[in-house]
Amino acid sequence: MGYARVGQPAPDFTMAVARPDDTPKTVGSKVSLSDYRGRWLILFFYPLDFTFVCPTEITALSDRYEEFQELGADILGVSVDSVYSHLAWMNHPRDQHGLGGIRYPLASDITKEVSRDYGVLIEEEGIALRGLFIIDPDGVLQYAVINNLNIGRSTDETLRVLQALQTGGLCPSDWKPGKELLTV
Repeated sequence: MGYARVGQPAPDFTMAVARPDDTPKTVGSKVSLSDYRGRWLILFFYPLDFTFVCPTEITALSDRYEEFQELGADILGVSVDSVYSHLAWMNHPRDQHGLGGIRYPLASDITKEVSRDYGVLIEEEGIALRGLFIIDPDGVLQYAVINNLNIGRSTDETLRVLQALQTGGLCPSDWKPGKELLTV
């Protein structure tokens, strides 16, 4: 499979996840792209657990999880770490660079296959760039942004883009909910 392409079906995946309420004995259930059919999916990749920029993004998305849910969207974070590392990080306090409990699962792409399919894998380092993908309820990739390791993503912008996609219309630069769409 080639890289993910906007306007095309999103590359399929099945990965083990750590969920917020998991224990070491229950961690590792699987999720697939098909599990999100009928809902929007915010799929994002980050380099590694227990790093510095990553928890700021992950907790920011978690803190606004209800807003995504109200828009019919789920969130799935992905890194090349194991589900056990994810679980330990979820249970680590926020004031110590942990996640302190988040509201959505983190998936383990330990084989690096999904990161490769989505075009975010830095092969020589074995980690992912910061990639964020919005997949529509039919499994079509509608939005993709990839940036370098040192720059965190904006939760506000992710929500804005999701809302713009959901209008089905032409959204001008800096469009926000409540603003007019372009007419032709």
